[in-house]
Amino acid sequence: MTIEAVLFDLFNTLIMVRGGDAFYKPALKQLHKTLTKSNIDIPFDAFRREYFQVRDELYEEAETNLEEPHFNIRISQTLRNFNIHLPPEHPTITKATNTFCKEFTKHTSRDPDAKTILPKLCKKYRLGIVSNFAIPECACTLLKQARISQYFQTVIISAAINKRKPSPEIFQKALQTLNTQPSKAIFVGDTPNADIQGAKNTGMRAVLIKRPPLLEDSTANQSKLGTKPKNLARPHNTPPDRTPQHTPTILGHV
Repeated sequence: MTIEAVLFDLFNTLIMVRGGDAFYKPALKQLHKTLTKSNIDIPFDAFRREYFQVRDELYEEAETNLEEPHFNIRISQTLRNFNIHLPPEHPTITKATNTFCKEFTKHTSRDPDAKTILPKLCKKYRLGIVSNFAIPECACTLLKQARISQYFQTVIISAAINKRKPSPEIFQKALQTLNTQPSKAIFVGDTPNADIQGAKNTGMRAVLIKRPPLLEDSTANQSKLGTKPKNLARPHNTPPDRTPQHTPTILGHV
């Protein structure tokens, strides 16, 4: 079958997160400072405890429904538990999320091979991104900062459609946008369950990038920002079609 499209995971495939979840505390502190400047007076330690409680409750729900609420909802629900009622779309919450994103981006870098492989692939295939991430706007910012956004015809972020990998819906959305059948597409990612099992269950071929060490919950985007609830860290039974060590070797598999 002729391949027409190549879809990529984002984090630890094209964009690397340095230091695992080391970014989380400073990012949350910056978010808290933004709220404080808006006259929301909550001690940081109390806010942090309540935030993680809210986040974990949302993850429990995601275990079964594979939904991805926007990061704003976490903040809104956290504030509600302090009897502060702001809707997720409130400018104060949006500003706080943007502040968190700005700090997070400081801990990321482009995969060193991405700038070489993407121009070659886009000459032959339609390219897209399918990523689990609670802040879609931040994903677009990262792609622009990495100077690779121009290579992709579609970017589907889970929180933008409230569905996350390995749900078939998020893969199907990308394929529909690219006007491509699953059998004519390859998915490239670093996570066996969300990326490989999800893609193959949708009918796509799948290439697993083996990053050393290959730990499914080793990066913050996977376990903290809304990319991988606990059920997705369980052992998988769906083998990838290929397991290259570096992104340039993808060229030999499409």
